[in-house]
Amino acid sequence: MAAIALLILSGASCKRKGNTEVITEPTVKGPEFNADSAFAYCDAQCAFGPRTMNSEAHEKCGEWIAEKFRRLGCEVELQKAALTGYDGTMLRATNIIARHKPEKKRHILICAHWDSRPWADNDPDSTNWTKPVMAANDGASGVAVMLEVARLLQQVDSLNVGVDFVCFDAEDWGVPQWTNRSDADSWALGAQYWATHQPSKTWETTYGILLDMVGGQGAQFYKEQVSLHYASSVVDRVWSAAHAAGYSGYFPMEQGGAITDDHLPVNEKAGIPCIDIIPYYPQCEASSFGPTWHTIQDDMNHIDKNSLKAVGQTLMQVLLTE
Repeated sequence: MAAIALLILSGASCKRKGNTEVITEPTVKGPEFNADSAFAYCDAQCAFGPRTMNSEAHEKCGEWIAEKFRRLGCEVELQKAALTGYDGTMLRATNIIARHKPEKKRHILICAHWDSRPWADNDPDSTNWTKPVMAANDGASGVAVMLEVARLLQQVDSLNVGVDFVCFDAEDWGVPQWTNRSDADSWALGAQYWATHQPSKTWETTYGILLDMVGGQGAQFYKEQVSLHYASSVVDRVWSAAHAAGYSGYFPMEQGGAITDDHLPVNEKAGIPCIDIIPYYPQCEASSFGPTWHTIQDDMNHIDKNSLKAVGQTLMQVLLTE
């Protein structure tokens, strides 16, 4: 997750309030989101190793993601670009675009990044700062949820919208902390490219939902402030859907921080109202993004199926109430 916190509150520990609260009578729309399936999709990505830019693991995993979407009945487009990292490195990037029901006149964008952070620069052990991050949560979890949603949509005949799943690349090549520099434009490079290279299309993209780090242990998803600024009505829609589906404990009606993430260029450059579903840990001293953010501990041992299900079922609720 390349997000840079513009507003971060931290405390003494990473302990969280319980996140198993549910409303009394949830009304779930559509098929049940299978957390075991999403977990397997997440694990399969990590099996390639860290998907850092220009690596063999990155290329092979990208091919795997694209083929998975094809097998799930999506129309797949690979948007390739040569992008320049903050340090001048040329990055061979591929945004993976998979469309479900592309013939529909109105589409919803669901997106996440699929690359891994090349530096564990927030690890408590400084000897790990130049090691790559496995990115089970910070990357793979969002793609895993999208794949499971795509699988479930094959079972739905009544969907009124098309769904564009976009896996953004080169999101996490942002300036490392050890440089003591700040450059918001060094993050979300794939999303920036996608936002400024929109093809001519016959449909309207009504709004977008970005998934970032949606599988972490103890995750809660507060209302992110950039999302509220650009797309408050979409925030209201998604949080209402989460509560209706029984996941109010995961989606509190409180504000979190303001984050620079892939949704920023989608809003500012593509002109699509887009929100960020991203965890907020207000009492975590290591990071408001949680204890494993940009560390070597961001692995499958720290993925929670319950978090995956809360987000996945919420997305199904949103899509099936359109």
